[in-house]
Amino acid sequence: MLRIGLTGGIGSGKSTVAALLAARGAVVVDADRIAREVVEPGTPGLAAVVGAFGPGVLAGDGSLDRAALASIVFADPEARARLDGIVHPLVRARAREVIERADPDAVVVQDVPLLVETGQAGAHDLVLVVEVDLETRVARLVLRGLREEDARARIAAQATDEQRRAVADVVLDNSGGPESLAEQVDRFWTERVLPRTGGAAGDS
Repeated sequence: MLRIGLTGGIGSGKSTVAALLAARGAVVVDADRIAREVVEPGTPGLAAVVGAFGPGVLAGDGSLDRAALASIVFADPEARARLDGIVHPLVRARAREVIERADPDAVVVQDVPLLVETGQAGAHDLVLVVEVDLETRVARLVLRGLREEDARARIAAQATDEQRRAVADVVLDNSGGPESLAEQVDRFWTERVLPRTGGAAGDS
């Protein structure tokens, strides 16, 4: 099994890269998706979050009000650390379950936004980082519905480009459009993945 850690700042285009890798046969483990699952209504994770931050983080239907929670944790590093202490262990446990069910010869891509911040780089055979300039990321997040100041706060709360590059085996530049990104993924797959899998990755 070849384990690839995929990371990049919010708005960098990680999800696009993950989809391109999945199309080539990789098994993608999406930490963001898992993070949503572990705090769904009725889960111990949601109960723990409410216990830490109060009922004000619940929506009317009993689900997690992500906007309310974000307004607390992105303005307060200690609160963010408390939230991370609840959610990150649950995400890692669920990710391990998914990986254990994968084929022993699979190429497993773990899409981990906070790979650097949580010290997970060393757990992977290769670390793939997606980059794009700050203003492009802010613009993308605003298009998703975030206020500009909130977008900048979320970016500032994450690792810097320099910190991500320090653990990267390969850096993809996502400033050149979809075709350029796809070409870079193709090159990564051909030059870095296939030689380590005997050329079998994605044959199915």
